[in-house]
Amino acid sequence: MSSSTIQQDLMTLLNGMKQQQLAAAPVSSKVRKDRLQRSLKLIRENHKALAQAMNEDFGQRSLYQSNVADMVTTCKMLQHAIDNLDGWMQAEQTTAPDPEMRTEIQYQPLGVIGVISPWNFPINLAFGPLAGIFAAGNTAMLKPSELTPKTSELLAELVGRYFSPSELTVVLGDADVGQAFSSLPFDHLVFTGSTAVGRHVMRAAAENLVPVTLELGGKSPVMVAKHADLSKAVERTWTIKTFNAGQICLSPDYVLLPEEQRHAFKKQSIEFLAATFPSIQINPDYTAIINERHYQRLLSLLEDARQKGAEIVNLGPSGEPAYDGNSRKIAPHLVLGANDEMAIMQEEIFGPLLPVRFYQEEAEAVHYINAHPRPLAAYYFGEDADAQQQFAQQTTSGALVINDVMTHVSIDELPFGGVGASGMGAYHGIHGFRQFSHAKPVVVQSEAGVSNLRLRAPYDDKLAAIDAFFNN
Repeated sequence: MSSSTIQQDLMTLLNGMKQQQLAAAPVSSKVRKDRLQRSLKLIRENHKALAQAMNEDFGQRSLYQSNVADMVTTCKMLQHAIDNLDGWMQAEQTTAPDPEMRTEIQYQPLGVIGVISPWNFPINLAFGPLAGIFAAGNTAMLKPSELTPKTSELLAELVGRYFSPSELTVVLGDADVGQAFSSLPFDHLVFTGSTAVGRHVMRAAAENLVPVTLELGGKSPVMVAKHADLSKAVERTWTIKTFNAGQICLSPDYVLLPEEQRHAFKKQSIEFLAATFPSIQINPDYTAIINERHYQRLLSLLEDARQKGAEIVNLGPSGEPAYDGNSRKIAPHLVLGANDEMAIMQEEIFGPLLPVRFYQEEAEAVHYINAHPRPLAAYYFGEDADAQQQFAQQTTSGALVINDVMTHVSIDELPFGGVGASGMGAYHGIHGFRQFSHAKPVVVQSEAGVSNLRLRAPYDDKLAAIDAFFNN
């Protein structure tokens, strides 16, 4: 199918959805809750099949991880929206300049929202945004990743079973379809993926002045303060770095560590991983790398760092290979003494490789973070409250988590989003409802219409009031 035909077919689909969205306005609380409840029902009734599809797409994906991160967390997001929707929909009363005038902010649906979701959490990063989109009264078109074809095909089948095409439609296809999708005149477009692709999506959306929410990635740092609890930092960092084999946009991408803690960090990492993953290659709890291209890319990052002087520490079990092309499983690795000449410090890793850069003074570590693009999250380990606050004030990131990693993403009351190169816009909870709504100011003028009268000619008798304003 030619690109022009793809574009034409998608435009026809979008125009039909827009017409039906307008005809159905206003969208009641009952309709919004019904869509959220059907989303919840879709996941609850099919979680085993979805987890199995993800397992087949990855070659081996932990069923526990799929259920916790993709299903349970997403169900909680949807339920949170259902429970709070009536309060979110209430108009926000504001203080009017005249006591007889009424002013308020009404939250109005934007229309039809496009969602481009990635492969690493194919249910969470599709239905997570949809929680806010449906709560705000919108309908949506979803383009899931072609890198998880079984999951995407099952998702398309299930959406067709639980939703009418005017409410939610799934568009399947490769990168050419994704490119055509991102150029459609949506009322808003959500993209989750790499910064490089995010630039193309934003450029395409700009042609139609489509506002975008970009959830990107980057290199999220872990700073370990000099007097931090090192075992806490090691255990909590590796817990997330090995979850989904590090294939998470919020995964810790590198560690800033006091140089004197080099050997202790290495020793504790070896001990923790030995206890957590006594085996890798046959362990159903350890997830494979998504495809051969990404697998080879990670190995090249490791080899590049080795050749440029880093100490590479395989944290996998003795007697097992550090990596296996048949399983596409790579054991966790430390890359000690990483520097900016290495490719592993120049691009987002998205795998179980953890570079460690050493510092002498804490100010040096903060300067390093600030000298690089702003990350999706920053993680700080240290017990001193003043130092925690200082780090928060001196660095800018999409989120900051102190003495843990990635905790914020499952807290619905907090906005989830990036800043600068790590993205723009945020959702989750009320923040998603507002992101996908138009905050429309509404003014009901008083009977006397004083604010209107002051603009009415002639103006000679009104100049005295101007003089009094400036001389006050």
